[in-house]
Amino acid sequence: MNKVPMTKAGEKALREELNRLKTVDRPKVIEAIADAREHGDLKENAEYHAAREQQSFIEGRIQEIEGKLSMSQIIDVAAIPNTGKVIFGVTVDIINIETDEVSTYTIVGDDEADIKHNKISISSPIARALVGKEVGDVVTVQIPSGLVEYEIEEVRHA
Repeated sequence: MNKVPMTKAGEKALREELNRLKTVDRPKVIEAIADAREHGDLKENAEYHAAREQQSFIEGRIQEIEGKLSMSQIIDVAAIPNTGKVIFGVTVDIINIETDEVSTYTIVGDDEADIKHNKISISSPIARALVGKEVGDVVTVQIPSGLVEYEIEEVRHA
């Protein structure tokens, strides 16, 4: 059974969602089902069917989160000494050699990836090219429009 890497922040977010689903959303939908049952004929009761569908979604999401947490390997990058090497969980500043444009990315697990917040998946082409390299190294990344070269400017353990 392979463990899936996850940051401490990613684990915290999943645990918070799991807690909300179990303590807030699940009781609310159970109450909605009970209320809908009181309205009589269940075959033509749209409220009942909507509440049951919502219950199914919540239970599925709870199982999904519990599965992810059980398969995860939590990595606290702040506890790892910064050697200037790119590893899972670090924040890295890279410079596009051609345009001198600086980009900052945090390398996270697949479920935590959010490009709007500059969090890229460990399995993304950029992250795969960066992991194992050090400050000052130049990496070549294959993107849809061709090859792009980046220089690693800084590696931070947040």
